Amino acid sequence: MRIGILNEQHDHRVAINPEVAQKLIAEGNELWVEKNAGAQAFFSDQDYATAGAKLVEREQILKDTELVISIHPVNGKELSQLQGKVYISSFAPFTEGVDLSPVAEAGITALSLDMIPRSTIAQSMDILSSMASIAGYLSVIEAAKHLPRYFPMLTTAAGTIPPAKVLVLGAGVAGLQAIATAKRLGAVIEAFDTRAAAKEEVQSLGAKFVEVEGATDDKAAGGYAVEQSEEYKKKQQALIKEKIEKSDVVITTAQLRGKRAPILIKKDMVEAMNPGSVIVDLAASTGGNCELTKNEAVIEHKGVTIIGNSNLAAELPMNASQLYAKNIHNYLKVFLKEGKLELDFDNEIIKSSCIAHDGTVRYENPFAANHKPLEVENSN
Repeated sequence: MRIGILNEQHDHRVAINPEVAQKLIAEGNELWVEKNAGAQAFFSDQDYATAGAKLVEREQILKDTELVISIHPVNGKELSQLQGKVYISSFAPFTEGVDLSPVAEAGITALSLDMIPRSTIAQSMDILSSMASIAGYLSVIEAAKHLPRYFPMLTTAAGTIPPAKVLVLGAGVAGLQAIATAKRLGAVIEAFDTRAAAKEEVQSLGAKFVEVEGATDDKAAGGYAVEQSEEYKKKQQALIKEKIEKSDVVITTAQLRGKRAPILIKKDMVEAMNPGSVIVDLAASTGGNCELTKNEAVIEHKGVTIIGNSNLAAELPMNASQLYAKNIHNYLKVFLKEGKLELDFDNEIIKSSCIAHDGTVRYENPFAANHKPLEVENSN
């Protein structure tokens, strides 16, 4: 199988790093890598050449490979050049407004990495979890950069400085990594999540679990939060407001798949925080968990810094690319056997992640008919 790796146009990461490139070649594949594809992740063309890959121009990959891989989907013009090929990317088909018909019309077999089921059997392929872990780590680093005080407690000759208080809203992969990182820096941490299963994980990392009784807990939601009743939301808002007023840093990670992120922090809550406090909103691209968040922007509101960034993983491109590549390699093992493609649509992983095949869209957005468009600020 001749596999092509594209250079990302607006991302420092690369889909396949030299280490995984070498493994793919050893497994009987031919690998073509676009020139400078790994440069921004600090992987040189020579690194790929040493691994056995062929360095080519973008046009050659689009024209002459059989399987193409990129982190972000290519544009419409380039999409048409992929006719008859297998194309792996992250199409986010569940997002409002995404039109998959051009993909089907181009005659592409499209496999979407963000549609791989978040189950135990597919854990090693889960790019969402890999990138969320990096985002959780960097959210704390970003908060520490903007917070005008120490994270740990320090005892000095001039007196004792108390530790920073951190509140994490959403204890999924990103939230748990944020808790672990803040703990390493010496902060006192509280965490909130609607999922009862998160309590034990939060406590195991040394944080206090903030619990609101009466949450709807859907274990089939694939790691995402689910919509809650109005009564629950009122109790949640009251408790979160109480906790936020005492926090130096708030990190929010709650997202609803295919829908706008839930508003957890209202304007009045921000205004109740101490000057110098920091909010890092990892749900910024889907509207944000904070009412004041602006996507891909750092703003200040009455002395509180609000960081809106849903793509922090791209800011750690070397390790992010390493994890991304390993996830993709494990995914390829499902249907790439000795350099030959074997797509079994009875396989749950293939069935879930294949969004277009043989001129037909195979994914139907369950939110399209009854969901209002996301009110997300256009950052382009």
